[in-house]
Amino acid sequence: MKKHEIIATLRRDLETVKAERNRAVIDQDTAAARTALRRFQSARMARTHADLLAAGETRAAAQFFLDDLYGTTDFTQRDTDIERLIPMMERLMPISALQTIAEAIELDGLSESLDGAMAGRLGERFAEDEYVAAYREIARRADREKQIGYIQSVGLSLCELVRIPLIGGTLAMMRGPAKLARLSELHNFLDRGFTAFKQLRRPQEFVSTIVARETAILENLFAGRAEPFKLPR
Repeated sequence: MKKHEIIATLRRDLETVKAERNRAVIDQDTAAARTALRRFQSARMARTHADLLAAGETRAAAQFFLDDLYGTTDFTQRDTDIERLIPMMERLMPISALQTIAEAIELDGLSESLDGAMAGRLGERFAEDEYVAAYREIARRADREKQIGYIQSVGLSLCELVRIPLIGGTLAMMRGPAKLARLSELHNFLDRGFTAFKQLRRPQEFVSTIVARETAILENLFAGRAEPFKLPR
């Protein structure tokens, strides 16, 4: 994909994310329900990938997935930074870094949409069986599969990003200017992802492990299996 195509996708998905977030801000009950849902999902993912979070080599990368790609963190400031910087990003960023950011926003937008549907069904208080029932009732299997596909593509983009010569030093040099320009959230996102994936000896295997587990859980949920979050080890 060419730079101008990535930028067009990025602009579109930023608008989608903003629209979804604005709906939550208007209604406090909806905001509380979304927060409860994300806490549940973040805790579930922490259990599913507990071994990756516990191992020294994979801990930072697993935490990046849980916190920066799918967690309870408010990404509003990061996305505002990105929107301000789009013209400069198109001129200066390598395609691989631009692609990583664009795919993270695509994932964010789709997750916001799916979470909105689930939160509207569940409310602020729910049990695991109620979550499972809502997941199946809402369905949107194609979107759920796409969500996992974005997790895979962002992960693989980060695998490529760490191979670019001198990018680590460039990110380090940008830390001060980014803070002065009030762009710390965007810089921190890139820096955390780069640092975490740089520690992995087999980054593609790490991404494949997460994707395989999340795909297995999706299959369990749609197949109506008992204990859908329990995976063989």
